[in-house]
Amino acid sequence: MKLVAVTSCPTGIAHSQMAAENLEQTAEQLGHDIKVEVQGAMGAENELSAADIEAADAVIIAADTAVNRDRFENVPLVKGTVKDAVNDAEGMIEEALAAADGDASSDGASAGGSDKSDAGSGGDTGGQQRRRGGDRSKSLVARLKRLFS
Repeated sequence: MKLVAVTSCPTGIAHSQMAAENLEQTAEQLGHDIKVEVQGAMGAENELSAADIEAADAVIIAADTAVNRDRFENVPLVKGTVKDAVNDAEGMIEEALAAADGDASSDGASAGGSDKSDAGSGGDTGGQQRRRGGDRSKSLVARLKRLFS
């Protein structure tokens, strides 16, 4: 499946980069194509083109800042925090795949399906609790320890 993602944090130096890397590696392990745009104080890196977004089956936004969602209007969208993408990228990708499958089954209203999946991921506290467990070896602390050791 083809995915696009945006990671964004206020500084955009470490956390959004780590989230992007984790999403890319996890998607590759699961056999999916993904392109990730990283947003931060310095601007956007690897910006998603309109063609990238149009070809995508789903969008993942892992952000601690406001991300403009207008360009993702007709694509199923899953929203989470940068921490979610760092600690449980697989969970976010699975949610995106579920949103894409749900959108495909409701062909009649693709824009409505997009809003529904976005609202469901934002207000679904059960999904948030499930993602918090994550793989501790992929946690921020574990990655920083490996980086500085």
